[in-house]
Amino acid sequence: MAALSELRTPRSGPPAVNLPYETGGPDDALVRAAQRGDRAAFGILYARYSRMVHGILLARVPFSDVDDLVHDVFLEALPRLSTLREVSRFPGWLASIARNRATDFHRRVKPNEEFNEETTSAEIESPAPSVNPPTHSSAEAHAVLDAIRSLPDAYREPLILRLVEGMSGPEIAARTGLTHGSVRVNLHRGMQQLREILGRKALPPTGGGL
Repeated sequence: MAALSELRTPRSGPPAVNLPYETGGPDDALVRAAQRGDRAAFGILYARYSRMVHGILLARVPFSDVDDLVHDVFLEALPRLSTLREVSRFPGWLASIARNRATDFHRRVKPNEEFNEETTSAEIESPAPSVNPPTHSSAEAHAVLDAIRSLPDAYREPLILRLVEGMSGPEIAARTGLTHGSVRVNLHRGMQQLREILGRKALPPTGGGL
C-alpha cells in the first residue's frame, strides 16, 4: 500500500517563497487577500488545497489527466474568486469546482471514447507492447486505486484523500467542508469495503487523527 504514494499530487504550482503570510494563518484572510489580487496569498491557497483538488479529481478521472486538471481548476477559480461572498465557504466552493471539472472532462471525452470503440476494435484486441511497462509497485498502486474507485462516491473521495494524498481525518473535513463525524464514518465504512474487495485482512490504519 505504500506504493499509493506514487499517485500523490506533485509539488508544483505557484511558487510559495517569501510570502507575507504565515502558512498556518486563517484561510479567510488569505481568500480576502487573493480576492484583492494578491498572488502570494493565492499561492498559499494553492499549496494548502492542491492535495484536496488532486484527490477529488483522482477519484473521478484517469490518472494521466489529473495533474493538468488540477491546474485547470485553480486557473478557473482565480478569476471567479471575487464572486465568492462568504470566504469561509472557500473549501467547499473549490471542491465543487473540482468535481464539476471532472464532470465536464467526461462529457468532453465521451464522444471520442465511443468513436474509438467503434473504429479501433482491432487495436484493442491486439494492443501494441508497452515501451515502458509499469513497475510492480506502480501496478499495485493502480490496482488499489481501481478498487477504491469501485466504491460508492461517499467513500471514494475521503479514502483517496486519506490513503493517497496523506491527509488526516480532521484535515479532510476542514479542506472539503464536510463534518468531522461524516468523514470519520465514511473512512471507516470505506476501509471495510476496500478490505473486502482486496481480499486482505489488514490495510494501513487510518491513523489516530480521524
